[in-house]
Amino acid sequence: MQPRSRSIAARTFSIAQAQQYALPVLFTLFGVIMGSWAGRIPSMAERVHVSHSALSMVLLCGGLGAVLSYPISSRMMGSLGARKTLLFSGLALLCVLIAIGIAPTVPLLMMAVLSLGITASTFDVAINSSATEREKRSGKSELSKLHGLGCAGGLAGATLGSLMASLHIMPATHFLMIAGPLAIALYVAYTLLDADDAGQKVEKKSFSLPRGPLLFLGALGFLGSMAEGSIADWSGVFLKEHFGASEGLAPLALSAFSVMMLLARLVGDKLKVRYGARPLVSSGSMLGAAGLFFAVLSPNAYFALFGFAVAGMGLALVFPFVFSAAGAQGPVALAGVASMAYSGSLMGPPVIGAIAQGMGMQIAIAYVGGLAALIAFVASRSQMLK
Repeated sequence: MQPRSRSIAARTFSIAQAQQYALPVLFTLFGVIMGSWAGRIPSMAERVHVSHSALSMVLLCGGLGAVLSYPISSRMMGSLGARKTLLFSGLALLCVLIAIGIAPTVPLLMMAVLSLGITASTFDVAINSSATEREKRSGKSELSKLHGLGCAGGLAGATLGSLMASLHIMPATHFLMIAGPLAIALYVAYTLLDADDAGQKVEKKSFSLPRGPLLFLGALGFLGSMAEGSIADWSGVFLKEHFGASEGLAPLALSAFSVMMLLARLVGDKLKVRYGARPLVSSGSMLGAAGLFFAVLSPNAYFALFGFAVAGMGLALVFPFVFSAAGAQGPVALAGVASMAYSGSLMGPPVIGAIAQGMGMQIAIAYVGGLAALIAFVASRSQMLK
């Protein structure tokens, strides 16, 4: 081989190697953004002086934005393709994050969080579409690993939020500090992404209630979404209000939950082969319920952190196995289960906020523990969860 040919071949190989890192970077980046937002919820709630019920309405706006995003993502994917959609929606997501940090009033914060739901869901559709296309080309399954990286990014974002809060850095300053580096990483990953810019047809999802045996999977998606989202949104508030935890300590509840969820998902596929999905989801959810009740009854914030860690380990396998079982029944079944899951994420924040406002944060977190126990019961009755 001539030196020039060898040089071209080496450069082509290097580019191909670099392209393999584009999607992992994008999934991790998405996790960092969402973890950063979730980790600073207690600080932002205190800054604008919102009650539990008002905060629940703010968080509800994020779920509403996610539901409203599908016509937008469909239009963008159809006209721009996944590659440009993820760039534009990712940059918009970073701008929205800054807007959340500087919003001076509750109504403006609600508008910013609504925009967060729209931009985050659009970005999520684009990166998952790109990942699915790469799976089709390569014939290798990668989504589980990529979603694990998203979970790791969320953990990093929440932990960074804890550090920023402990240093008394305001959310607006925090978000401005990370927006620049994340925008650069987004653009580099966009340029390396091995995908064309052809428009893609994305099905517009609407709510459709599963029937028969699929109803059990839909119920698991609904309950799992309520439980996981409630912990992400309210665990830090619980530590701050019930135990008087510092702004640096409060976000660690989400970090503890996320790190154990990540570790459990890394070994979930091997456990499924050995034990099956149904007993793992059922027993894991009972473990999650025990962890949440332990957090509620803990004598201090540090014991409560352990409870949230146990809850993360127990609830980790609900979504992977439920969506895997639904996907095995075809796209219509998966869309129906996903619809119920989205409605769960929409209903979770106001329900927990109303309980916290009327009966206190302890009862609100105990309610989430009850949801985990109910997940275990429903999973034990699901014949499709294998």
